[in-house]
Amino acid sequence: MKQLIVHCKDQVTQMALLEHGRLVEYTVERAEGTTLVGSFYKGRVVNVLPGMQAAFVDIGLKKNAFLYVDDCLHPHLEKQPKEKPSITELLKPGQELIVQVMKEPLGGKGARVTTHYSLPGRFLVYMPSADYIGVSKKIEQESERSRLKHLGEAIRMNEEGVILRTAAGDESHGALESDIQYLRELWLKIQERAKQAVAPCLIHHDRNVIERYIRDAFNREVQELVIDDERQAKQLLAYVRTFAPELSNRVHVYRGRDSVFERYGVRDKLNKSFQRKTWLHSGGYLVWDQTEALTVVDVNTGKYTGTSDLEETVYLTNKEAAEELARLIRLRDIGGIIIVDFIDMSSEEHREDIVHVLEEHMKRDRTKCLVVGWTKLGLLEITRKKVREQVMDRMYTLCPACEGTGKKLNSFPT
Repeated sequence: MKQLIVHCKDQVTQMALLEHGRLVEYTVERAEGTTLVGSFYKGRVVNVLPGMQAAFVDIGLKKNAFLYVDDCLHPHLEKQPKEKPSITELLKPGQELIVQVMKEPLGGKGARVTTHYSLPGRFLVYMPSADYIGVSKKIEQESERSRLKHLGEAIRMNEEGVILRTAAGDESHGALESDIQYLRELWLKIQERAKQAVAPCLIHHDRNVIERYIRDAFNREVQELVIDDERQAKQLLAYVRTFAPELSNRVHVYRGRDSVFERYGVRDKLNKSFQRKTWLHSGGYLVWDQTEALTVVDVNTGKYTGTSDLEETVYLTNKEAAEELARLIRLRDIGGIIIVDFIDMSSEEHREDIVHVLEEHMKRDRTKCLVVGWTKLGLLEITRKKVREQVMDRMYTLCPACEGTGKKLNSFPT
């Protein structure tokens, strides 16, 4: 059973996804700080750096956006030149172009942008000039993959590209046709706005957090969507009726005295899930440490002593930790490199099983993840696509005393 819980208060919107009562996704968006990923800008090239094979583009933000040479070439790899051209052959200072944000400004870096445009719909991702058909890897049945590829070819025009999303499984030709037609018209509007706009400026902003979540996560598997704001509920219901009228009866307005997060236990689940030390049901625990370059997780047996031998105790703790890791990485929206120090196991079969458990549970994550494997030191490497500021960074304020180290430097002896 899946439930989407939406809490709106003081210009802040919070959304939580529960699976069988367990919190698996959480996002928060403030009215003044909406996400930029997916938005289109008309930008102006400020400078071109052949040594970096990149350009900096003014899109109207505090820091110029970064455009790498690969994001200027044709989206289809087979249509790219065999020898990569210099960025100076593709872009000139002062040149104006449409770019799309693919990664938020993070830390001291500006946004990462691309000219490989894409517009996500409910069932597919529309790419105006990619010239290829893709199908979500999460659709594993070969007959269904083949059917969707044929439908993709049937509905696309000229050099358009289409990626059929997981939600497209078992959907009809008419549903996919309607989706791509809406996105095609949206792309034409973006192009028209760009012609009339003066660079640098925003020409299309992706939907707000509620509508994005509805588009990407509200499907037949979600039994109910509960929201505690009457005005937002009306807008949300109107949006649902446009693309999934069969799901409109699953939208409910919460009118209780307590917060909707309190009513569904989301607040307590958040407090437990975002601690530096998170406990497992068996008595083991995880310790999380985040650096600028990567996230490190240490697995410990804690209070769990097992019932038979040491190897079995260690294996069971690691297995439970792997399941919880997949959930918490998704919940905390951790991106980049993740290093996990599992408890040492002597059995190669157990080590392989831990990787398998992680991979299976990470399939539920809508963000691209990869379990790289074990290092020579017995650490497990994982990567997860980083596109926006992590939830942890929005939830915590850097300590002014220790500046994030957790320790305060004493004065050195004189």
